[in-house]
Amino acid sequence: MRTIRGVAANRYRKWIYGWENHLCFRSNDRIVRPFELGVDWSRNWPCAKDYPLEGQNEIEYLIELNRRAIASSKEFFDYEVPSSFELKDNWLEFQSPVVTPYPENNRVRALWFPPKNPSKKAVVLLPHWNSKLPQHNALSAGLQRLGIATLRLSLPYHDARTPAGLQRADYAMSSNVGRTIDATRQAVIDSRACFDWLEQQGYQDLGIVGTSIGSCYAFLASAHDERIRVNMFNHCSTYVADVVWEGLSTKHIRASLEGSIDLDTLRKLWLCISPPEYWDLFTRGKKRSKFIYTRYDTTFPLHLSRQVIEGAARHKWDHDVACLPCGHYTMGEFPFKYVTGYEICSFLKRNL
Repeated sequence: MRTIRGVAANRYRKWIYGWENHLCFRSNDRIVRPFELGVDWSRNWPCAKDYPLEGQNEIEYLIELNRRAIASSKEFFDYEVPSSFELKDNWLEFQSPVVTPYPENNRVRALWFPPKNPSKKAVVLLPHWNSKLPQHNALSAGLQRLGIATLRLSLPYHDARTPAGLQRADYAMSSNVGRTIDATRQAVIDSRACFDWLEQQGYQDLGIVGTSIGSCYAFLASAHDERIRVNMFNHCSTYVADVVWEGLSTKHIRASLEGSIDLDTLRKLWLCISPPEYWDLFTRGKKRSKFIYTRYDTTFPLHLSRQVIEGAARHKWDHDVACLPCGHYTMGEFPFKYVTGYEICSFLKRNL
C-alpha cells in the first residue's frame, strides 16, 4: 500500500507541476527588461529626506535607505488622507497620496460591492500580480452576499492604472529596484486610504484580503494600520527577493538581474518591502489572521511559505492555516478555486 500511495503521490505531483507550467507560460508577453537600480524613484521617500545621494555608491545608498525605511516604517508608509473620494457606478476613485510620473497610475480605482442589508463589516481586497478585471469579482460578490462590504482595489499599474504601452503590470514588480519599492509603498498606502473611505461610510469591523503579491501588500498594510483587525493572506512568503529569484512567474525578472546583482544583495535592496522585517510590529497589534499556502507552489516556493507559518507560530499570532493540494496557478482552477473561496469566505464570516 505504501508503494501504491507513493506512486500515486508522485504522479499527482508531476501532474500538478505540469499544469502549473502550462498555466504560467501560456502567457508569452513577458519581457526581459534591463536591470536598473532606479535610485531616482527614492526622491519622494521620507527615508531619503536629508540624505543626499551625491558622492555615494548607488547600491550602498539604496541599502541604507532600506535600513532607514525599516527603522521609521510608520513614516515610510504614512500618507495624507485623500481630500476627495468619488463613488460613481460602484467605482470608488481618488488621487493616490503617492505621485508617480504616470497620471493613469495616480488615479486609484476600486470596485465597490456593498451588501444588500446594512452592515458594519467591510474588507479591502487586493488581487494578484497582473490580475485583470473581472478576476476576483466573484469572490467579492460572494463576500457581498455574506453581508461583508468589499472594495476590490485595482493595484498600482494594473487595470485602468496601466501606463500607455504596457500590456502587463511590469512596473509593479520588475528588475527596476527603486520602482518596485515605490510601487509596493504606493499599494500599501492606497490600501490604507481605502479604509479611510470605509470609515467615513460608517464601517467599523475592518479586514483585508490579499492574494499572492496582494498578500504581501496586505501584510505590510495591516502591520502599519491598527484599524485592520482581520487578515486573509492567500499565499504567503518571506523575502521579496527570494520569491523573485526562485519563482516560476518571475524567471524573466531574474534573467534581468543575474549578472548584475546577487540574491544576497537583492534581498538587502528589497528588505523594506519584505514582510519578515515587520513581524514584530505585526505582533503588537491585536489581529486575527489566516494563511493559505499550496503544497506544489512554483511561484511562492513551499519552503518560503512554511517559514511564514513557522514565524506565525513563533510570534504566537492568533491565526489559522490551510495548505491546499495544488499550486499557485492551479489554485485559480476547478476545483481548487472553490475550496479557496470557501476557506476565505468562511473565515471572514466567522471573524468579522
